[in-house]
Amino acid sequence: MEFDLIRATFLAIIQGLTEFLPISSSAHLILPSVLLGWEDQGLAFDVAVHLGTLTAVITYFRKDLFRIVTGCLRQAIGGEASEESRLGWLLLLATLPVVIVGFLAKDFVDSTLRNAGVIAVATILFGLLLFWADKSSRNSGSLSSLTWKSALVIGLAQILALIPGTSRSGITMTAALFCHLDRESSSRFSFLLSIPVIAGAALLLILDLLELEQVNWAEIGYAMIVACLVAYLCIYYFLQTINRLGFTPFVIYRVVLGIVLLLFFV
Repeated sequence: MEFDLIRATFLAIIQGLTEFLPISSSAHLILPSVLLGWEDQGLAFDVAVHLGTLTAVITYFRKDLFRIVTGCLRQAIGGEASEESRLGWLLLLATLPVVIVGFLAKDFVDSTLRNAGVIAVATILFGLLLFWADKSSRNSGSLSSLTWKSALVIGLAQILALIPGTSRSGITMTAALFCHLDRESSSRFSFLLSIPVIAGAALLLILDLLELEQVNWAEIGYAMIVACLVAYLCIYYFLQTINRLGFTPFVIYRVVLGIVLLLFFV
């Protein structure tokens, strides 16, 4: 199987950026196939970029994850609850809705909703919803003020990410802002919440990948490294600038992208 360096680099960069920025990976991944005539990147490539972005977010939050896991384990064996264990249980609560609905609705989403029209409309509408959330939120709450009700609201909102064009990070940040978390805390919770979701998706892809006979391991390894590096830098700079920058630039970008998709690809 041929290793296309330019194609692999381009698609890995797109995945690394759009996995965590609130701009929708679906909206971007349909553009290369339409504009450049590229075929679907294939299952093996999907596994590579998912593992790359998963490695990036785990590496970035490794200290937080260690404290969360150890806090939950201590509480589970009879210790006292801590801020870290509380956050761990809230992340688990927020993950359950999309796991359940995603399992039940996967075939419907793949067969019915994965088209340019749905992606374009979702890109615009959920971008505008993010703008509303950012402007109406008090932007005052931290992760320590997050309640189980707010975590459940964010988890239920994550179900909407099953609609292509919504953006998983975008909709969870939107819900967190509506729950009055500040921009950085909304983003941090969204990134932490991505870990079980990306891990679950990668596991399902790996199970499917085992049935394939031919895999370009060089391309997989390269794409994984590129996606990991880009995603790590994306998380770092996003968290460094989001309180100052706000979400408006991402909203404008989404609206413009959605209009382009509607005008030229629907």
